[in-house]
Amino acid sequence: MPVRARSAARWRPRKTWLRIVSPLVIVVAWQLASAGGVLPERLLASPVTIVRTTWELIQEGTLQEAITVSLGRAATGFVIGAVLGIGLAVLAGLSTVGEYIVDPPMQMLRTVPFYGLIPLLILWFGIGELPKVVLVAFGAAIPLYLNTFAGIRGVDSKLAELAEVQQLGRVALIGHIVLPGALPQILVGLRQSLGIAWLALIVAEQVNADAGLGFLINDAREFLRTDVIVVGLLVYCVLGLLTDAFVRLIERKALAWRRGFLGQ
Repeated sequence: MPVRARSAARWRPRKTWLRIVSPLVIVVAWQLASAGGVLPERLLASPVTIVRTTWELIQEGTLQEAITVSLGRAATGFVIGAVLGIGLAVLAGLSTVGEYIVDPPMQMLRTVPFYGLIPLLILWFGIGELPKVVLVAFGAAIPLYLNTFAGIRGVDSKLAELAEVQQLGRVALIGHIVLPGALPQILVGLRQSLGIAWLALIVAEQVNADAGLGFLINDAREFLRTDVIVVGLLVYCVLGLLTDAFVRLIERKALAWRRGFLGQ
């Protein structure tokens, strides 16, 4: 192999830092466009203004309060949705009768848009916290149900035969065979459901919210404060990335036995 070709083969770009190049270019271009008057502040605040506004909101305590309220809604709705999604998937995955009862309505519900549910949720639960939590729970339950159901149906049939030979009861079968076998798919569903839960929260907080990030954004819209709107959206993004990283950590720990397949 020629020396030049070997040198080229040995050189590899540092992909980690290369990933931040394009976002930095966008931010610099954004700032230059704002400073040059190409992008007026009334349409989109400049990055410098957004950083200054973020610091002011933190000093006032407004941002921390809004994040706390939104996190509470997201956590409550997600826990309820996760319990429902996994419970229904176990019921449908382990029984043909359960599948016939549970799966059709779940397949129908997964096509319903969030905005389509809001009028009904307001009629049923009013305009308080409950419809917001229900919408987040709905968003979290569907991906977890679909992935857990697929994971259970994908469990190796030889493991089921082993459970039969060991005369495992129903609960032991679920705890020792079904859920561990379906765990990779459940974790995929967990990541998807967390992402959709944040999307559902954004939608829910746009309707009659009196606190939280959605209220912060809506209030800023009334006063044409594009800087505050962007701050709220960026916080949503950061919270979504943090929860995704948390699930990745769980995935790394729980699936350490198949590290080779995960490319780690």
